Amino acid sequence: MNKKVALITGSSRGIGEEIVLLLAENNYHVIINCKTSAAELNAVAAKIESLPGATWESYLADVGDPAAVKEMFTQINARHQKVDLLVNNAGISHLGLLSEMTDEEWDTLLRTNLSSVFYCCREVIPQMVHSKAGRILNISSIWGLVGASCEVAYSASKAGVDGLTKALAKELAPCNIQVNALSLGVIETKMNATFNEEERQVLMDEIPSGRFGTSKEAAQMAYHILTSPTYLTGQVINMDGGLL
Repeated sequence: MNKKVALITGSSRGIGEEIVLLLAENNYHVIINCKTSAAELNAVAAKIESLPGATWESYLADVGDPAAVKEMFTQINARHQKVDLLVNNAGISHLGLLSEMTDEEWDTLLRTNLSSVFYCCREVIPQMVHSKAGRILNISSIWGLVGASCEVAYSASKAGVDGLTKALAKELAPCNIQVNALSLGVIETKMNATFNEEERQVLMDEIPSGRFGTSKEAAQMAYHILTSPTYLTGQVINMDGGLL
């Protein structure tokens, strides 16, 4: 296979799905992933198959579980010499007071949003170092920079992603591996569907663009970063409609 290989975690819907489709349209072999929903992955696969010449494979794996990540990469490495692009997109949110958050909720969110980035990077780095090439993009959030009331754990996890991005980029730059993060504002996704109309309007009133971003716009920006000059590394790039 003469295509570059791209692994996109949490790609069964929303931003991850749109990144997958854009990469597939541009002749990447895409590896799609989610934790449990085979039906959602199959729906994404059907969209990929409708694209001329597109190729794909899928893995049900909890990227917040190091053993599951290791097994997924064992299977991927058996089929491909290397992964050229890694997009760490898997993530969940939690709305509520920190004082009411349980230990299990905290651990689950941190595993999914932050530890998953570490686990996937740890597995992909050796082959990228061997090839002296590779790109890693971590999907982050502006709340990691400024914090969000009633989203303390989510904000903390994304701040961790930003710090990991900047430090890992310095570690891997001598090997010609680029590591960046896309820090998103409010995007129209299932994750944000929990807001009621009043809450949505309050948020929109704060955004100079006057609207939420779309998953397609997020994917376009992700693709732009992934195909940018190799001198771009260690950056956390905001796309938030002018909010910050």
